[in-house]
Amino acid sequence: MSTPLGLAALTVLDTPPLQHVDLAERHGFDTIGLRLLPAAPGTTAYPLHEDDAALSALVRRLADSPVQVFDLEIIRLGPDFDPSDYAPLLEAGARLGARAVLVGGDDPDRARLTDSYARLAELCASYGIVASLEFMPWTAVPDAKTAVEIVAGADGPARSVLVDALHVARSSTTVADLAAIPREWLHYAQMCDGATPAPRDHAELIRHAREERLVPGTGGIDLPAIWSALPEGLPVSIELPNEPLRQAIGTDAWLEQLVTATGAVLGRVPATAIVE
Repeated sequence: MSTPLGLAALTVLDTPPLQHVDLAERHGFDTIGLRLLPAAPGTTAYPLHEDDAALSALVRRLADSPVQVFDLEIIRLGPDFDPSDYAPLLEAGARLGARAVLVGGDDPDRARLTDSYARLAELCASYGIVASLEFMPWTAVPDAKTAVEIVAGADGPARSVLVDALHVARSSTTVADLAAIPREWLHYAQMCDGATPAPRDHAELIRHAREERLVPGTGGIDLPAIWSALPEGLPVSIELPNEPLRQAIGTDAWLEQLVTATGAVLGRVPATAIVE
């Protein structure tokens, strides 16, 4: 079964959406992810939901492209979360044909967090989008078990858990935990490798996640074990920011390397084909 490949926003975050499509076409990606809201204050994002001209231009560009938008980033569920604040983002996502929105859980109150997720998932469903709750070890959703508990408590449509290889390896998540996620809640997974041993403090975990991910097969994460627990053919988004490595060989060579290395993990090509 063929596995759709996506070019995540964070891998080329300095690239505006129109050029992001160009890169995806050039390197054989099936989909792209777009960051419309920043992951942290002051960081890069492309708020297409606030710029109708830019949004319309991207819609026209996608109409002539084999590349599709898969996911949007990022909605954070904090103590003051109000799903109506994100209706413009989801409206833009529907125009782009997006299938998922990445969700982070930042509210330490588990009951309130679960309720916020349920309300967001319900809103997302009205736009044909799933709310993919990503577990990250420095958040209020630190591992797969917690993500499953929250999503299970949100009875309703558009429920989804996002598996990121880096967060699997740097949390208490096991392969058995991944295998226990209901298949209907898995819509895509994020691919990368990472250095071992993992950083111990949250600041370094965050920095590594945003700046120092490694090419699949060059770090210490057991990627084959992770993917053995996921459904065959599950769409894969390559999320792999590492500016020193990218700048050393150039963006085009970098993306070719990532595609080849990811193919090796997924069984598409022999590992010996990976360019070092």
